[in-house]
Amino acid sequence: MAEKPDMHQPTPEPTEAPDSEPSQQPLWQLDAQHLQAAYHTDPDEGLSDQEARQRLKQYGPNELTAKPQSNLLRFLKQFNNSIIYILAAAAIMTFFMHHYSDSIVIGLVIIANAFIGFFQERSADNALAKIKALLVSEAVVFRDGQKISLPSRELVPGDIVQLEAGDTVPADLRLIDADNLKIQESALTGETDSVEKIEEPIAAQDLPLAERQNQAFASTAVTNGSGRGIVTVTGTQTEIGSIQQHVAKVKAQPTPLMKNLNSLGLGLSLAILVVAFLLFGLGMITHVYSLPTLLIAVITMVVGSMPEGLPASTSVVLAMGTQQLTKQNVIVKTLPAVETLGAVDIVNTDKTGTLTKNEMTVTDILTPHHTYTVTGVGYDAAGQIVDEQEQTVDWQASSDLDWLVQIAGQTSDAEFHQEDGQWVLTGEPTDGALTALYHKMLHADPDPAEIDSLPFDSAIRYSARLVDFRDQRWLLVKGAPQTLIRLMQENGETVDAAAWQDRLSQLTRQGKRVVALGYQPVATDADEVDDLPVGKNFHLAGMAGIIDPPRPGVADAVKQLRYAGIKVKMITGDDPETAAAIAEQLNLAEQARAITGPELNQLSDDQLVEQIDRYTVFARTTPADKLRIVRAQQKRGHIVSMTGDGVNDAPALKQADIGVAMGIRGTDVAKDSADMVLADDDFTSILGAVREGRHVFDNIRKTIRFLLPTSFAEGLIVVMSILMSQSLPLFPTQLLWINMVSALTIQFAFIFEPTEPGIMRRGPRDVAKGILSKYDVFEVVYVSLLISGLGMFAYDLLTGQGLATVIGSTMTLQVIIFGKVFYLFNLQNDHPVLSKYFFRNKMSFLIVGVLLLLQAMIIYWAPMQSVFHTTSANFTYGWGIPILAGIVVLVITEIAKALRHRWRQAVQRKEQRSTATDAGE
Repeated sequence: MAEKPDMHQPTPEPTEAPDSEPSQQPLWQLDAQHLQAAYHTDPDEGLSDQEARQRLKQYGPNELTAKPQSNLLRFLKQFNNSIIYILAAAAIMTFFMHHYSDSIVIGLVIIANAFIGFFQERSADNALAKIKALLVSEAVVFRDGQKISLPSRELVPGDIVQLEAGDTVPADLRLIDADNLKIQESALTGETDSVEKIEEPIAAQDLPLAERQNQAFASTAVTNGSGRGIVTVTGTQTEIGSIQQHVAKVKAQPTPLMKNLNSLGLGLSLAILVVAFLLFGLGMITHVYSLPTLLIAVITMVVGSMPEGLPASTSVVLAMGTQQLTKQNVIVKTLPAVETLGAVDIVNTDKTGTLTKNEMTVTDILTPHHTYTVTGVGYDAAGQIVDEQEQTVDWQASSDLDWLVQIAGQTSDAEFHQEDGQWVLTGEPTDGALTALYHKMLHADPDPAEIDSLPFDSAIRYSARLVDFRDQRWLLVKGAPQTLIRLMQENGETVDAAAWQDRLSQLTRQGKRVVALGYQPVATDADEVDDLPVGKNFHLAGMAGIIDPPRPGVADAVKQLRYAGIKVKMITGDDPETAAAIAEQLNLAEQARAITGPELNQLSDDQLVEQIDRYTVFARTTPADKLRIVRAQQKRGHIVSMTGDGVNDAPALKQADIGVAMGIRGTDVAKDSADMVLADDDFTSILGAVREGRHVFDNIRKTIRFLLPTSFAEGLIVVMSILMSQSLPLFPTQLLWINMVSALTIQFAFIFEPTEPGIMRRGPRDVAKGILSKYDVFEVVYVSLLISGLGMFAYDLLTGQGLATVIGSTMTLQVIIFGKVFYLFNLQNDHPVLSKYFFRNKMSFLIVGVLLLLQAMIIYWAPMQSVFHTTSANFTYGWGIPILAGIVVLVITEIAKALRHRWRQAVQRKEQRSTATDAGE
């Protein structure tokens, strides 16, 4: 057997039991005698009070604890990263340069990011606290032969706990008595139906959590029957304690965007500082300026080159994306999460309640002579019965259909009530499906004239109800198909068992639960079900196929996600056959391979990483399995999204690059562990979130491609002046003005850029390549040289002809501004500037208009002239030459864009020819 992963095993072997000898047998294999010996307890008497006190000291209280962290320390930790150091340095420099607006903006960004990180960590602590609250406060226990109620925190291994319908299991138990006991374990396993519990040992060696029928787990709910169990583990050793520990151990990771921005920011800052030191040294050697002037020039170069507006612009773009998603019922808890979903290449999703509605529904009906389909998904949808030709049938005209619908309603104890516009089931999911069928057909609640009833018992595999109906007394029965067919045969009734079995198998292969429904007339004075021989004069009305069907629209969303290059994987605690059936309906993959949790545990971590991409469906998984799957995918280099709604999803939601929780049916634990919440529980909303995430990244990338060359152009003017041993064409205050008006206007033009056509046709971005491509870096270099070179050329040309330096400085200031404006139009989209796409972003024209008004103010308003060393230049110097320079920038960048497109097309044609050649061979 392969080396098992080093994972916490929440259900320990009896070696962890009090004073027990080492044993290799799992708990579910042990009989009552071995359990009693292993835990030194008595099934009838329980532990003595003295023994219980000793064990409480040894094992500690049965409670979950969440270690609190100082809020002040948590807040201060948010400032401990490289990007914050760089931003703080920029804020300090801009403050001492009297560029107070930039300093304030950068400071606000630093504080905003700190608060975002602080509340994100607080949210994770909330998840831990809410898991802690899941343990019940009281338990019924046998101590010294007495049945007593005591606080569940006082439970110890070896205690005998009594369970009744309506109770919450207080600790992990090995059952020693189960009387028609059913427990709802969906919080741990994702299994929709309550699990029938038994007391007998189970021989299997490896058993998924959802199939451990002789065990009960803390925080799960008893829905039917009664039972007794031995406490095997308490507190953090329980299954729910394991989930809390996994959530606590998962550390929040920076998003792909933040990693890229951190790397970019650090690289740029170091490069700018290196250039600054070299320039300062060169200036000291050449004595081009006096020391104070040289120092001011170098600081001006650093401030001018530093794209300090980048964090603010990025935050605003992310905030706009968050606002857009809110309109689509997607609540984003952290700004960077908006872009992360646009970068994912794997969407992991739970099945129950996410891909499906978590509303068991009758989808198929088999009568002795016909096969029908029931339309409508879930509890509240209108539905009809249609035949194999998809024609609506008059079900009341068919005796078998009529009886089947009536039996479905009159033998079910399930009830519905509305909460926040949603139907909520009280009762068993299977009964809920049958009651919902009755509702769909008759639009009314069943009102049986009940005489007596026999509840479902796993020993006999059916339930029955004695009713007065249609002037006759009837015994209405529903149960396992094989059981009712056998009872008919035993009572001499004619039934084609082989034909029924063949039709039944078709439904079970689709992962559907099948319930048989039938009726038999009884004497008018019959008043007890126990006295009636079920199967005599019995008519099998038919069988109902039940499944939790996919949500409407999910199949189309999966198709579009795959088209966008994103793989959708199902991770569920449900049965493998059921999971595979839903995966097939949704077309998750061309060939959806499945693996179960026990099979995963046979693989080492390295083996799992190697094989993880081969599988589409992961069934019978525990919370630890889900966490391990996500980590393996991340180690393969994938950007992973995890979607879920249960407590069992919480560790994986927190580990994923972006966790997405359901807003309506999702537990508070899941929502607090996630980065994003679907307010309407609609999986299809993920598609819109992916589109918006890609849109956000496009706009951030455009912003960066704009800010870097235009910022570097300002710094290059200083560099060129020092290298050419000439006076600065721009005063420091003018460079600060350029930064300020850019920060307030033009750099925000890209937040209004609409989505690019075909954005979902391209695959997820490769986060390993960073934000800028090699061509983008080349573009940054040549555009910054182009704009700064045009400014220096115009300044030198005109001042060389005797023009006043103040006019030259004013004109150079305008050249830089118009270079930015025309470069903005080039970057807005990948199409030629003179095309139908030119006016797509109407807000950019308004922003440019505001910028030009501010420029007119600095040139013509006397108070601004004295502060910023400008003058009322004539149209030629103030506007004509700068506009001409801007046109030069636009023309050159447009030519480069066209050449770039031709190069891309040539590469694509080459790849297509290569693919065709390989296919031919």
